[in-house]
Order: sequence, then C-alpha cells, then structure tokens
Amino acid sequence: MSYSYPFSKDWSTTEIVEVVQFFEAIENAYENGIKREELMKKYRRFKDIVPSMAEEKTYFREFEKESGYVCYPIIKKMKETTTGAIIKGAGK
Repeated sequence: MSYSYPFSKDWSTTEIVEVVQFFEAIENAYENGIKREELMKKYRRFKDIVPSMAEEKTYFREFEKESGYVCYPIIKKMKETTTGAIIKGAGK
C-alpha cells in the first residue's frame, strides 16, 4: 500500500500499531474476507483507543480518503452477523 494510516501523536507506539492492525483488518475484509471474531477483537481494541464516536468517524474518513476503503459498511456487517461468519466487503 502506498498510503499512510491515520493516528494520533498522543498515542503510544503499541496503540498506533493496534490501530493500524484494525485498519489492515478492514483492508483484509475487502480483499479476502475476515473472520467476524478477528475483526470484532480488533474493533474492540480500536474502540478502547478511540472511544469517541466523533473521533472514530474522523479516523474512518481519513482512512477512506487515503485508501479508498470504507469502514462503516464492514463494521455494520460485523455487528449484524453471527459468530463464525466471514465479513467481506463489496469492493472499494
């Protein structure tokens, strides 16, 4: 990928890595599909780091602008599906 991931300079190195891993999981959902549980785990950690819904939307927009991947439909599918499902995006 030739783009950068959104993050805050106030986060620790570990938090930055975990947020990047969440965005990589979104990419993976579009490219290959991802297990719901894996995505849920990464999203929960993302929400620990970014608890504010307004901040979440800001980071999602920045990520979409950089990558072309839209987070919201993937998160919505994750929340609506059952355990064991594979979450897959419909393309960029």
